[in-house]
Amino acid sequence: MSLTNAPTLETDRLILRGPEKADAEAMIAFLMDNTRAEGFGGYTNRSDSWRWFTLNVGHWHWHGYGYFTIQDKATGKPAGISGIWNPEGWPEPEVGWVVFDGFEGKGIAFEAATRVRQWAYDDLGFTTLTSNIVPGNTRSIRLAERMGAIYERTYDNPNMGEDMLYRHPGPEALV
Repeated sequence: MSLTNAPTLETDRLILRGPEKADAEAMIAFLMDNTRAEGFGGYTNRSDSWRWFTLNVGHWHWHGYGYFTIQDKATGKPAGISGIWNPEGWPEPEVGWVVFDGFEGKGIAFEAATRVRQWAYDDLGFTTLTSNIVPGNTRSIRLAERMGAIYERTYDNPNMGEDMLYRHPGPEALV
C-alpha cells in the first residue's frame, strides 16, 4: 500500500509508484552503502537512513511530488528511485535518480528520469527542472547530458556541499 498520493507511471520496463513500507529495506541498504550512496548523501547508520525514507514520504505530502519507487516489471523488485526533489535549501526543483545494486548499466535511470520529467512538465505544469550532481559523479553527469541537460553553475548545497547544477530543456524544447 502506497504511503503517498503519488500517481503510478509506467514505461516499457518500469512501474514508477509511490513509496511503500516494503521499499524501506532496499532504500536503507542503498543509503548505508558508502560507495554507492556517496553522491546521494549516504548515511552511516540505519536510523538516519530510515529517516530519509520517511522524509521522502513527507516530501510527497508537503509538495505533492517526491521520489517514486522504480519497480522493475520483469522481477517486481525495487530497482531504484526517481522523482522531483525540492527540500528546504534546494535552489529549485530537480529531477533526480538512483539505481539500486544489481540494476545499473541497464538504462533504468534514464528511462525512469525521462518519464518523471515528462510527468512534471505535463501534469504538474513545471516549465524548467534541474539536476544537482556532486562533482565527480560521472555516471550522473552523463545521464543528465543524455537527457539534454546543460551544466549551468556550481553552488554550495547546504546538505551536500559543492554541487553542479544541470538545467534540463523545458517542455517546449522536448516536443
